[in-house]
Amino acid sequence: MVKDFSVSALMMGLLTAFVGFISSFAVIMQGLQAMGATAPEIASALLALSIAMGVLAIGFSAWFRMPISIAWSTPGAALLSGIGMIEGGFPAAVGAFVVCAGLIVICGLFRPLGRAIRMIPAPLANAMLAGILLALCLAPVKAVAFNPLLGLPIVLTWAVVVSRWRLWAVPASLGALILVLIFGVDVAPDAMAQIRAAVHPDLVFIAPVFTLHGAISVAVPLFIVTMASQNIPGIAILKLHDYEPPPGVLFAGTGLFSMLSSLAGGVPVNMAAITAAMCASEDANPDPAKRYWSAIVAGFGYIVLGLLAGGIIAFVSLAPPILLQAVAGLGLVGAFSNAAFAAYRDPETREAAAITFLVTASGLSFAGISGAFWGLVAGGVMMTLKHFVRKPKS
Repeated sequence: MVKDFSVSALMMGLLTAFVGFISSFAVIMQGLQAMGATAPEIASALLALSIAMGVLAIGFSAWFRMPISIAWSTPGAALLSGIGMIEGGFPAAVGAFVVCAGLIVICGLFRPLGRAIRMIPAPLANAMLAGILLALCLAPVKAVAFNPLLGLPIVLTWAVVVSRWRLWAVPASLGALILVLIFGVDVAPDAMAQIRAAVHPDLVFIAPVFTLHGAISVAVPLFIVTMASQNIPGIAILKLHDYEPPPGVLFAGTGLFSMLSSLAGGVPVNMAAITAAMCASEDANPDPAKRYWSAIVAGFGYIVLGLLAGGIIAFVSLAPPILLQAVAGLGLVGAFSNAAFAAYRDPETREAAAITFLVTASGLSFAGISGAFWGLVAGGVMMTLKHFVRKPKS
C-alpha cells in the first residue's frame, strides 16, 4: 500500500474531508436541533459520526483498494429539520435512528429489500427530497430579510464563489459567517474561553426510546432518503469510474456503524456521492488503482475534524440561528436543484412528482406521521391512478 501513496491523493483526501465536513455540518446541526438535541448531544453526534465515517472510509478503501468515500446523511438531516421534534423528544428520535440503521443493515444482508428500495420510482424519491430541502433552501432569503447587513455578505459570497469554484462555495460562505460574527455580532467577553473549553467533545450515550410514531414518521422516511439519495448514487458513482464495489457489504457496514453512532445521537452514515466523485477522479491519481489513498486520507481528516467538533459548534452558535440556517440552506441549493430537475424531467410522472413535492413541502403531519411519508404515498397513488385510469387508444 505504501508504494501507492501519492501527494495528489493526499491533497485530494484533505480537500475531501474539509469540503465534506464544512459544507454540511451546519445541516446536521439544524436537523439534530429540530429533533430536540442539546449542544453537548450535537457535539457528541458529530464526533461519533466523524469517527464512523473515518473508520469506514479507511477500512473499506484499504480492504477493497477502491476510493470508497463515506458521508453522513445530509438529506436525512434536512428531513429531520422538516419533521421537527416528535413525541418522546430526542430519545425517541435516537430510537428511530437505530431502527433506520437496522433497516440499512437488513438491506445489505437481504437483497430483496434492496431491490424493493430501488423500485421506488426515482421521480417520487427526488420529489420527496426536493420537498424536504425547500424549507432550508429558503433560509438564505429569510436571513437577508432578518438583517441585510448580516445576511447579504453570506449570500453574496456564496453567489460569487459558486459561479467559479463550486466546491469552495459553502466553505466560503462559512468564512463570511465567521467574519460577520467577528465584526457584526456582539458576543460575550468570555466567548473565546467558552469555545476553548468546548473544543474537545465527549461522547454522550443516549438511551433510545422506540415508538411506532418515531418508526413511521422518522425511521422509514430517513431510511428511504438515505438509500435513494446517498447509498445507491454512491455505488453508481463508483461504477461510473469503473470500480465494482460490493453493495451488500458496504450497506451492511454503514448500517452497523450507523447503529453504533446513533447511540451517541448521530444520524446515519452512508456511501458518499459528491465526495466519492472527488476521490475517484483523476485529480486524486492518474492511476485508478491507486486512488483509494485519497479516501483513506479523507477518513483520517474526518476523525481529526470530529475531535474539534465541540469548538466548531460553540463558535458558530454565537451567531443568530437564522444565519447558520442560511449557510446550511446555501449548501443544499445544488441538491435541491438536482432533485427538482430529476423529479420533473419525465412528463409521464410530473403530476405525481408535483403532488409528492407539495405534500412533503407542506410540513404538515397526518395521524402523527410526517409529510415526507405521506408525500410518497400520495405520489404513489397518483402514479397508480394514472397508470390504470387511462384513455384507451383509438
